[in-house]
Amino acid sequence: MTTTPALPTVTFADGLTITRMGYGAMQLAGPNVFGPPADQAEAIAVLRAAVEAGVTHIDTADFYGPAITNELIKQALHPYRGLTIATKVGARRGADGSWVPSTDPADLQAQVRDNPDHLGVEVLDLVYVRLGSEEGTSDDSLEAEFSAVAELRDQGLIRHLGLSGVTSTQLTEAQSIAPVAAIQNLYNLVNRHDDALVERAAAERIAFASFFPLGGFTPLQSEVLTAVAAQIGASPQQVALAWLLQRSSTSVVIPGTSSVAHLRDNIAAASLDLPAHAVTQLDAIGA
Repeated sequence: MTTTPALPTVTFADGLTITRMGYGAMQLAGPNVFGPPADQAEAIAVLRAAVEAGVTHIDTADFYGPAITNELIKQALHPYRGLTIATKVGARRGADGSWVPSTDPADLQAQVRDNPDHLGVEVLDLVYVRLGSEEGTSDDSLEAEFSAVAELRDQGLIRHLGLSGVTSTQLTEAQSIAPVAAIQNLYNLVNRHDDALVERAAAERIAFASFFPLGGFTPLQSEVLTAVAAQIGASPQQVALAWLLQRSSTSVVIPGTSSVAHLRDNIAAASLDLPAHAVTQLDAIGA
């Protein structure tokens, strides 16, 4: 009988321990992350397969669906054992599926309060305050928004706080309000604007969860990535995920998929050790 090697974990400054290979539940909803999944049975199977493979870190949001993804997680995995579920607030969905930024402090608190029922919990493990836009990040003050969510942490509704779509300046401001356990920004082999923030997060023992680690709606395309993958006998997607995991000691990845087979391919990247010459070639992509 063979056993599956345990996935590597990391413990952050405030005691949060998760597997560095996570699962992003975004793709479980319908087209444009709106409406029910095309195949609900497969969606349930993907979630259960992730946990069976040792993943202890699932990333979601109540605005996926909306609420549909969280309810799928509850149906598939509740009661949760040894599982950290991270959710996000900062947006709502229009009736047409549009994404509507919503960072009014009172509405952020309302969004947080929507999550427990949909997930079937009394306390949320990790809540990210989503502040970035399609135009990118800014150094605008986040005091009102972050303070509103931190207040719910003080009340016991949230265990850990995170930030999504933020800058180093905003991180510093947030830390003056409450501890920050995790950052979730756009970062991958091609999008390297946050190199300095990745390094700061590692130095301060903050999780850096790269969203769209494989490019998201525009999959990563690189001749160098393809060549390196061929050299080491892995897929380009596995190499891209392995590079992120080796990028820093607190990097975590949350690739999403609605396929069990694709999920297993992604998880295999956690045990892929990239040789130094491959890392050098890959580093040059975003230079």
